[in-house]
Amino acid sequence: MSFITYILIGAILTAIAFMAKERYLSFWAQKSDDYADGPIFDIRERFQGPIVCEGVIYGPTGRVASRFVADFHATWNGNVGTMVEKFHYDSGLVQDRCWTLTLGNDGSIKAEAPDVVGTGQGKQEGNAVLLNYQIKLTDEAGGHVLNATDWMYLMSNGSIMNRSQFRKFGIKVAEMVATMRPKGDAYAGE
Repeated sequence: MSFITYILIGAILTAIAFMAKERYLSFWAQKSDDYADGPIFDIRERFQGPIVCEGVIYGPTGRVASRFVADFHATWNGNVGTMVEKFHYDSGLVQDRCWTLTLGNDGSIKAEAPDVVGTGQGKQEGNAVLLNYQIKLTDEAGGHVLNATDWMYLMSNGSIMNRSQFRKFGIKVAEMVATMRPKGDAYAGE
């Protein structure tokens, strides 16, 4: 075999190893049933009334690209909920979003919002909620459509920890970490 053949084989094996790591040993490797034990995360109960959210968004290099504080307000009519969100970013930008969440009897979740392409799909199981969707960025942010994966975990004090990854062509371009808790609670659960 020629030198170039060895280089191509090495590049292919490296790409396969990277993809296997991402699929089986990373954020993507989680499954809803991994969190079946523990306190039950019922989105109708936890996403109810006024909620405060604080978080950071990391860019593709892993550095903080943005910080935000947001006010949410959620209401439910049976298994259909509406969550209105108002984000205040450190840049001064204010962003509004309104989710419509539909909870199935099996824990499945359908999620819609004006900047979500199609319908997001998810599942609540045990102490975690998974939501996958495509989000269209604003024109000011380039108008790109990103694949989003949200994992939300119910903490023992009633707060929710949210970790999200955003990908374009399978490459992670951003990550968000945020907390959510009922507004007015200095420490949820106390």
